[in-house]
Amino acid sequence: MGLEQKDSNKFISDRSLKGMKSVNWLGLKTLIYREIMRFLKIYMQTIIGPALTTLLFLIIFSVALGRASKFVGEVPFLEFLGPGLIIMSMIQNAFGNSSSSLLGAKIAGNITDLLLPPLTALEFASAFLVGSISRGILVGIASVALLIIFVPIKVYDTFALIYFSIISCSIMGLAGLIAGIWADKFDQMAAITNFIVTPLALLSGTFYSISNLPRTFYLISQFNPFFYMIDGFRYSLVGYSDASVIVGGLVLFILNISFFIIVVIMLKTGYKLKS
Repeated sequence: MGLEQKDSNKFISDRSLKGMKSVNWLGLKTLIYREIMRFLKIYMQTIIGPALTTLLFLIIFSVALGRASKFVGEVPFLEFLGPGLIIMSMIQNAFGNSSSSLLGAKIAGNITDLLLPPLTALEFASAFLVGSISRGILVGIASVALLIIFVPIKVYDTFALIYFSIISCSIMGLAGLIAGIWADKFDQMAAITNFIVTPLALLSGTFYSISNLPRTFYLISQFNPFFYMIDGFRYSLVGYSDASVIVGGLVLFILNISFFIIVVIMLKTGYKLKS
């Protein structure tokens, strides 16, 4: 019996050392597959629903404007509004995907099924991140497919479109992981969504140009990361931006790296996961 235990410990030790030297591609692929299939199985709720909500926002504003011809710079207001609505829906769903998945596993008690496999913190975070980005991108594609019926949508800068789509969803996916690790119940997650995520998204220039704000509020908007996500994504489609796209891209890159490091540290220490 003692010999079997010794051999078992040696196997685990050897496996751990091997995992440190190479990526567990099978485990990573499996967890990514789980995260993607988790929301695809209910795509009407996770993909089509958010896209329809985005369309309803556009219709409401279209009806409110009536025949009035309003412009933001040289861009018709509805063409200005469309990209903001699309990226707002993308980032909110990217956040919701990782946060609900991790918190749901904690509350259901099956978080151990995710922690027991020989996955490093880096692999664990990467798998959840791919799931969040995938859902955000699919919501964006579905939203474009609906909005393009009413508003002309053209690509102004392909690189900016890809960059701001991925990095925005990545940041919110990581933010969702941080929130999911920290929260112990759905009430706490709802508070984060209702009092932090939603207000920051709505007050980030989605429905208006921040250049029209009083100077104080204009300066405050510069510290809202959601503004750079929306501003950069809007630039990629209509060529209009309220701030430097390069500066915005750099800010988001730094924020993305910072969030990723925080998530990896939280996973390595087992904060609120292994208690």
